[in-house]
Amino acid sequence: MTENGTVNKRALVRRPGPRLAEGLLTHLTRTPVDLDLARRQWHGYVDALQAEGWETVEVPPADDSPDAVFVEDTVVVYGDLAVISRPGADERKPETAGTEATLASLGYRIARIEHPGTLDGGDVLKHGGMVWVGLGGRTNASGIEQLSALLRPLGAQVRGVPVTRALHLKSTVTALPDGTVVGYGPLVDDPATWRSFLPVPEEAGAHVVLLDGSTVLMATRAPVTRALFESRGLRVVAVDISEYEKLEGCVTCLSVRLRG
Repeated sequence: MTENGTVNKRALVRRPGPRLAEGLLTHLTRTPVDLDLARRQWHGYVDALQAEGWETVEVPPADDSPDAVFVEDTVVVYGDLAVISRPGADERKPETAGTEATLASLGYRIARIEHPGTLDGGDVLKHGGMVWVGLGGRTNASGIEQLSALLRPLGAQVRGVPVTRALHLKSTVTALPDGTVVGYGPLVDDPATWRSFLPVPEEAGAHVVLLDGSTVLMATRAPVTRALFESRGLRVVAVDISEYEKLEGCVTCLSVRLRG
């Protein structure tokens, strides 16, 4: 909280590096990435956050790590605790150091996922005291168990869910402000996991960032889903992230939202 009682909204971001086009792929066929366009899109994403009242904090660049722009994967933040991830892809393990240093400088308590656990932040969906964690290619059972032990004292209930059809859990589902989980049906292993599940007609429509209690950020590539959300009374901020979508990225991957 700030002195006048308002919620302090900050978001960690990290600039795309020169090797962005070499990012790892698991479910997509590689297509050319326009680095200049990707840089402009990153600035557009940051500008959109700032326009909605979010202060952006840059994590130091990691130019030798092609996927480092996807900063969400490096940490899970819950309250005043920052759980530094242990990425499931060895190539991504060096990305966490800069995130840890940045969050420590902001006053967060630091914990870490340790061997043999692996966990990517993109596998973690939080809402209303529930924490769902995707169990699949990048996050293993030990990683989920360690996260559960770390978050339990903070009142969080951690639940593992299968992810077999996409890179991360949040590649398949995210949550609206009212707690409704939205997902693109063909990629969701078990929609019954969530009491309130809303299927969306476009893959990119499954990815939203909550900006406030009535506003979401999403990709421009899902206009039909945008109209669906607006019909539910939500205000939508749309950004073009086409170059990151080529690398299995989405709007959630590009920031870590901090509230306090």
